[in-house]
Amino acid sequence: MHQLVRALALALVSLGLGFSAPAPASAVVDRDCGDFASQAAAQHFFLDTGAGDPHRLDDDGDGVACESNPCPCIGRGSTAPQQLANTGNTQPQAQQGPRTYRETGNVVRVTDGDTLRVRLRGGAHVSVRMLGIDTPERGRCGADAATANLRRLAPVGSTVHLVSDRTQAAKDRYGRLLRYVQRQGGYADLSFRQAWDGFTKPYVFGGKPVVRHRQYVRAIDHARDHARGAWHGCW
Repeated sequence: MHQLVRALALALVSLGLGFSAPAPASAVVDRDCGDFASQAAAQHFFLDTGAGDPHRLDDDGDGVACESNPCPCIGRGSTAPQQLANTGNTQPQAQQGPRTYRETGNVVRVTDGDTLRVRLRGGAHVSVRMLGIDTPERGRCGADAATANLRRLAPVGSTVHLVSDRTQAAKDRYGRLLRYVQRQGGYADLSFRQAWDGFTKPYVFGGKPVVRHRQYVRAIDHARDHARGAWHGCW
């Protein structure tokens, strides 16, 4: 009897009718912006995962994932990466603003350590990229602490005053306002405070530093010398 069963099993295998255990389902791996080498790579992954943003790569809900990742970069729904012509920097920007822009609004969300979502007095919601600094990207050491520190400095609902730098672009390619940020009743320059607290490195676009660059460098040097923030255990 056993020989008959064995022979039948061999016959089924030879005909390709053998049975095998189902392969285990692949584990779902959570991804964050730090897992991608560029913004374009993150955007392709974001688009492929479909609606819902299960990996939370688009914090401000504008359809562009991991906006502060280095280029090559692509926009909402795009598929063709764009590499910066100026290889001295990793974040594309629009042409420099012809004048100084000033706005006032209220913080709606702190996206990360150097980016805010603000509702302007006129009602428009805008993303604001703070000038002159570069905090750790999501998923990197120090990123959560830098975000938490900015939330303390500019909590949701607080009033902030924004001002551009005439030596820099008024907006970046994602439409984010490039601004110095002052909290009403708080610190006069949140970029400087993030630098002083140890959560940033200097950020220079195209070899042209912001007007306040030297102030930020001094604050960063002081934070590094005293091992504050990310200078303690991350950098």
